[in-house]
Amino acid sequence: MRGLRAAFHGGGRKEGRDLTHLDSRVLGFFARCPGATQKELAQHSGRDKGQIARLIHGLKERGLLSATPDEADRRTLRIELTPAGLDAHRAQHARAYALAEQSAQALSDDERRTLIDLLQKVHTHLGAGA
Repeated sequence: MRGLRAAFHGGGRKEGRDLTHLDSRVLGFFARCPGATQKELAQHSGRDKGQIARLIHGLKERGLLSATPDEADRRTLRIELTPAGLDAHRAQHARAYALAEQSAQALSDDERRTLIDLLQKVHTHLGAGA
């Protein structure tokens, strides 16, 4: 995993590569749940509220997230990706896909099918325990 993360997040500041693993996860959450709140992200991730606040603040400062007060409760902020945030998220997603493709090149077709079957089994098992 360390090698994959290093390959994924290394390499300078091009194509969203300056995003940390947690930055990428935050962008991914708000890409899937536009208009969610900081509290919802903290609940979803199980992370400390202070850590989430710092992550969101940093991404807002970099122009990747925007926050708008909720119409029903002006104290609550609804968070969304900015166009730059969406571009960074898409670039990260494309890099992940390319890295997965590159990683699987050494596998035969049978090995790929076995790997997919095993990963699906693990995913199903994890879902059953949740």
